[in-house]
Formats: sequence, C-alpha cells, structure tokens
Amino acid sequence: MATTRGTRGQYHCSFCGKSQDQVRRLIAGPGAVYICDECVDLCREIIDEESAPPAAAKPRLPLAKLPTPSKIYEHLNSYVVGQDRAKKVLSVAVYNHYKRVSSGMQVDDVELQKSNILLVGPTGCGKTLLAQTLARVLDVPFCIADATALTEAGYVGEDVENILLRLIQAADFDISRAERGIIYIDEIDKIARKGDNPSITRDVSGEGVQQALLKLIEGTVANVPPQGGRKHPHQDFIQINTANILFICGGAFEGLENIVGKRVGAKRTLGFASERSTEQDHADLLRQLTSDDLLKYGLIPEFVGRLPVVVSVDPLSRDDLMRILTEPRNAISKQYAMLLSLDKVELVFTRDALEAAAERALALKT
Repeated sequence: MATTRGTRGQYHCSFCGKSQDQVRRLIAGPGAVYICDECVDLCREIIDEESAPPAAAKPRLPLAKLPTPSKIYEHLNSYVVGQDRAKKVLSVAVYNHYKRVSSGMQVDDVELQKSNILLVGPTGCGKTLLAQTLARVLDVPFCIADATALTEAGYVGEDVENILLRLIQAADFDISRAERGIIYIDEIDKIARKGDNPSITRDVSGEGVQQALLKLIEGTVANVPPQGGRKHPHQDFIQINTANILFICGGAFEGLENIVGKRVGAKRTLGFASERSTEQDHADLLRQLTSDDLLKYGLIPEFVGRLPVVVSVDPLSRDDLMRILTEPRNAISKQYAMLLSLDKVELVFTRDALEAAAERALALKT
C-alpha cells in the first residue's frame, strides 16, 4: 500500500534512504519496510539487464573461413599499390598467426609461437596502410600507437598498457575480440638504444620502453586502466591476454642501410648519383637485413627475438604514386569524383594534373 504523511513523522525508503517527500511514491512492505518508485525502477532495470540475451558478438574467425594467403594478398592489392614482396610476406605471416589462434596455441604437443612482424622502410611507403588493410580483411579490431610517446613506467609519458586500452576501445570494450586484434606500433626505430655504452642517465624512452614492451608482445595477462593510466591510481583494471594479439612494428630506421652495407661490403656511392638511384640502393641493402644489423642499430636482443618476421618496404616511384592516385578502391581521385557527383558535378583529372600531384608527393615524401 502507498504511505502518506503521518503524525509520527516521515517514512523513508529502506533502500536509498529518501523520505516520502523526495519521491513520487513510497510503497510499504511487511515489517515496516518501504521502497520508493525510483528504487523499483532501478530493480527492474537490473533484472531486465541480467535476463536479457547476450548481445550478438561478432563471430570469431574459424579456421575454415580464414582467408588463404593468396586471398589476403588479393585484398591487399585492392588498396595498396606496389610493395609486392612485402604484401606476400605479410599475407603468409598473418595467415600463420590466425591459423595458430584458431587451432589453439598447441597442436599435437607442439607449441606454436607468435609471429609478430617488423616493417622497415622509409616514411610514406605504406607501412601503416598495410597493417590497416590486414585488419580490414580479417575483420579484427585495430589500433595505431606512436612509440615516441611511450616511456618506462614511473616516468612522464604514456605507459605501454595505454596501447591495449586503444585496442579495447576499438573493439567496443569486447575483450574477447580485442584479444584477437592487431596493434601497429609506429616509429619503433625511435626507441632504439641511444648508444652502445651504458649511460649514467636512465634511457626511459629508449631501451626502457623496449623492456616494457617485451611481455606485451610475447604474450601476457596485462592490467589495463580504463581511464588511461597514472592519473587514476585507485580505478579498477581491465584484464586482457595479449597472447593472440598480433603486433606489427614499423619504422624508417634511417641509417640502417649503412650498417647493412658495411656488413656486406657494399661500395658507397660517390659523386652526383641521382637521389632515386641512391634510394633504390638503400632498398636493396635493406632486403639483406639480419637481426645482427638491428642489434647494432640499438634494438635489444630480446626485443628483436619477439619480432621473428622482418620485411622491408621499398621507396615509391613516381609511377607508383600515379597508380596510388587512380587505382585503389579508396584512391583520392575517386573519392573527390564521387563527392562531387553527389552534387551533379563531374570531376575529371588530366594526366598532367596527376603527374604534378605525384611529383609534389615525391618531393614531400608523403
């Protein structure tokens, strides 16, 4: 029954403590127990939430439906121009990774290790686009992190766990989906050791970050702060297992070709050699890259060991840039033509205009 104000004073909700004047309705139960309309609504919401069927999660990628390397390569060709060698290596590496995930980490007493990837090559050659396209074809969550913003735990900067928070957000906080996602860490060359000799000053943004990334890349159960790090020390943590997350690291690694050239005995180009031929020479040297070269560059042995697939990307030529402007499904010329067509305007790019745009992009190295 509903209560009213009585001579003995006001009645209060036994659950939230509000008085009868603070709510629309106060309902009496046996034993002088009362509940207000607001608490009734809250109880109804809780019951509905718990009894509702679980939201339809995106299906995991079964082995039978996993795209073959040739299918992955074909899809990469729809968006990425050039880089044929890199696309083939990536297609096989990603297929092997998700085959391991789908079949379990251990098959017939053989433990399958992760095949994380290191992309080496100049800026503006499609390293990030390759990683994004791989995530699209496999329909898995994807995020990008900048290694230059990371620091060792306890110092000013981003913790490595914040990378996982971005992936969780990309998966709409579906942890099971996030645990099968792809993380691309850009500018990985910027966390190389600053020198061969140990310094008195701690290298918190170089070797310290490499050490912090080791467990994440290898596979561990990490505690991720949902609010993004150190500013909320008392918050609850989200646990995520990184054993099945594919890490792709990319960087320009300027000067690495000199280390490779010194090892293989390549002759240095002197005189007035064209910049284009020099870039091609550098690309040829990077194809001969070994783990020893990466160690000399400043990556620590444990970090290199957790990136077993190393592939170099080539610098783009003017012809490549011309194709990028016109051929991919998301080519910028096609996008502008489509946007203007919605206003009944036809946009046509002349070859001279495309060549000028390609030359400009080549000069800016973008």
